[in-house]
Amino acid sequence: MAKRKLKKSKDKSSVLGVKPASQEEMTQREKYMFSLAALALVVAVCAVPLTAETSSSGLSHHKHIVLRMDEAVLTVNNELDTEVVVSWMSERCFQCLYQQLGVVPAGPGPGQPSSVDFVVSTQHGITLQLNSTPVQLELCTVPFHFGEHGNYSLWVKNLNDSAVVNCSVVTDADPVNSYLPILVAFLIFAGLALASAIGTIILGLDVVKGILFRIGGSMETERLINSELGSPGRTVSLVADNILPPPPSPSKRLRSLDTFRGIALVIMIFVNYGGGRYWFFRHESWNGLTVADLVFPWFVFIMGTSIALSINSMLRAGSTRCSLLRKVVWRSLQLFIIGVFIINPNYCQGPFSWDNLRIPGVLQRLACSYLVVACLDLLVARGHLDILTTDALWGPGLDILLYWPAWLCVLFLEIIWLCITFLLPVPDCPTGYLGPGGIGDMGLYANCTGGAAGFIDQWLLGESHIYQTPSSRVIYATRMPYDPEGVLGSINSILMAFLGLHAGKIILHYRDLHTHIMSRFLIWGLLLGVISAALTKCSTDQGFIPVNKNLWSLSYVTTLACFAYVLLVLVYYTVDVKKWWSGAPFYYPGMNSILVYVGHEVFEEYFPFRWRMANSQSHTEHLTQNLVATLCWVFISYMLYRKKIFWKI
Repeated sequence: MAKRKLKKSKDKSSVLGVKPASQEEMTQREKYMFSLAALALVVAVCAVPLTAETSSSGLSHHKHIVLRMDEAVLTVNNELDTEVVVSWMSERCFQCLYQQLGVVPAGPGPGQPSSVDFVVSTQHGITLQLNSTPVQLELCTVPFHFGEHGNYSLWVKNLNDSAVVNCSVVTDADPVNSYLPILVAFLIFAGLALASAIGTIILGLDVVKGILFRIGGSMETERLINSELGSPGRTVSLVADNILPPPPSPSKRLRSLDTFRGIALVIMIFVNYGGGRYWFFRHESWNGLTVADLVFPWFVFIMGTSIALSINSMLRAGSTRCSLLRKVVWRSLQLFIIGVFIINPNYCQGPFSWDNLRIPGVLQRLACSYLVVACLDLLVARGHLDILTTDALWGPGLDILLYWPAWLCVLFLEIIWLCITFLLPVPDCPTGYLGPGGIGDMGLYANCTGGAAGFIDQWLLGESHIYQTPSSRVIYATRMPYDPEGVLGSINSILMAFLGLHAGKIILHYRDLHTHIMSRFLIWGLLLGVISAALTKCSTDQGFIPVNKNLWSLSYVTTLACFAYVLLVLVYYTVDVKKWWSGAPFYYPGMNSILVYVGHEVFEEYFPFRWRMANSQSHTEHLTQNLVATLCWVFISYMLYRKKIFWKI
């Protein structure tokens, strides 16, 4: 069965590079938190392998079969007097052709079956189809979800000596619990989070403060307790991203935005490193969502929010629109160049070559979205913003009416996307096709992967300059190159960033009115959720525009923007309103997002982010390695934060 291939994807004067600043002593809470983090690392490495899977259990008569992750052994026993063709189809494959698994000869005699062993996938449920070879007559279909490293038998026989064929699956050896490592890791981190919360409460008690006062001196201890991570009443800055430098005058910074960005970035690093090789930590083959499909749009969304806050801050500081436009263009160009020449090429496989250089990519998509949305905001942004009221009839929509030219531009771009997607003629493909090609749609459009989106990329960039191993190969067995960060999908990533920009406008216009900000976030989340339900008909494949990360479809953007607004409400309420949570540890990578993202791509193959595993077919070892690598980048971002080193582009 086809296997899924892992997808690889404060100083104002600093423009490109790092800028160290003065040292700062660690607070009591920071020491406490990172002691727990170190303990987590040790426990994760030492305890999780105790749940390692074994591939030999129950396979004494199948020792010649070496199983890999997400595989099981199926023995088909045929008691019929005719050959049987065994085919299979994944339950996640929409309107797909069956793929042949093999042929089982006829039984040598009555009650004497012939047996053939097959290796089957355990990632998703599959449907087995058995046909008789002389007339290709379907004998039976058997839907079943096999367990990893399990041993199963499928018996094919006549029922009570009649012409009716009976097919039944028997479990000969139980599968391993491949999800146990995730449970162990979750319990470890949940316990450490609980211990951190309890420790924070204890450190905040007056009795503990008094003891610390007597031990270390009242003034110094107070400063340590109420410094960077401590006091709930501390005010943090509102310049949200490190794309534009902060203004010279001090300003409020919403810690929740950096925390939100850090959450998206940490999950992105984890899934890019492999996510333990679990299918739900990899991109969906075509329509639908997995955990890996959530984080990139959230990163684009919070980038849009940061644009609104940063540009407003620069305008209030006296910067001209022309100077900001030059900075926006230069930073977009830098992002694009870094994406093409630093992250994309794999120098370990040979010298740099133009012949197969992939032009689209994650940073390239960010550069495009940032350039367009920042230019739109420069067109309509105001240096002085009044707090909006809802007294007037048009009050609830005033934050949209104030920026109507930008909204019209985005609406025009979306009309262009719809027209190209559904009206552009694609050679040898149906107009408006949104399918994966391959064996999907009963194999009628095998070379039509992505429809208009795939056609435009091949026409503009050429087949050799786009992604060669798309996720659609896993289930739909597609043969065509297709790029999930292609040209046409960039229009909808601009829409995603613009919806994030509007979240920033809400924060600016309703500043310090927490109830108004959160209520508007929730209203936008509800509205976008309703739009998604209408576009998809609340189904994975049957809607007008399915949720699809490869296409960056309209429903994908509205769905993920709905999730982003709701998540932003939760983070904003807990971090900036109630101050129950400091945002750690996600706050630190969120403050240095570009450096951490580029670093995790460039140093992916180096220790301690990767090492030679004793058993490369173990979910446990992959999960341990990927968690350790992700924690390393969180720790690196914390140390950079402590040293005041930030990469400004």
